[in-house]
Amino acid sequence: MHPHMRGPWSVQPDDSRRRMVDRQLRRRDIRDERVLAAMERVPRELFLPAELRRRAYDDAALPIAGGQTMSQPYIVAKMCELLSLDGDERVLDVGSGSGYHAAVLAELADEVVTIERIPELARSARENLAAAGYDDVEVRVGDGTRGVPERAPFAAIAVAAAAPELPGALYDQLEVGGRIVVPVGGRTNQRLQLIVRSPEGPAMLRSVPCRFVPLVGEGGFEE
Repeated sequence: MHPHMRGPWSVQPDDSRRRMVDRQLRRRDIRDERVLAAMERVPRELFLPAELRRRAYDDAALPIAGGQTMSQPYIVAKMCELLSLDGDERVLDVGSGSGYHAAVLAELADEVVTIERIPELARSARENLAAAGYDDVEVRVGDGTRGVPERAPFAAIAVAAAAPELPGALYDQLEVGGRIVVPVGGRTNQRLQLIVRSPEGPAMLRSVPCRFVPLVGEGGFEE
């Protein structure tokens, strides 16, 4: 059993989670069985305010505090699949939001560090992660565009907000061969890019249209 498979959810996933995986992920193009299993295990409703929990498995992004959103399940799964995690990696999650994406990553990797610029969101992410059984995820408060250099290098970095270009500080914190998935573009429309740190420099492997909230900070957009 993976060290992060805890709580009743890891034993008996409920029907709404199973339906979400079958209808929103398998029927599209998510093929990584580890990602599908992780999405079936993590109790998404525990990362939402009480009034939105009935919508936890909707095929949609959902609002959370601070004008931010929880990405739709498909986007979380696609980002995780692009990172091609084996289970022994250290991963950085930029833009903790509710903490949900960090929980899914914790099912897929050995160590997860997540950083959030809005202190109250970071607090609630920490509480949500603990309530769902992921209290070993390290939650930091700070400018996500600067990453967490003292915990680098990372095998993978997931950025859950749009940047005008690849944030250089994050790329520098990847190990050679490491992957970063980041939405790049303007404030309203972007492309989700998968970039690998190669000995010759950044190599873009995939690019798909997407829409995220802006990444605010030194290497992102101004507030």
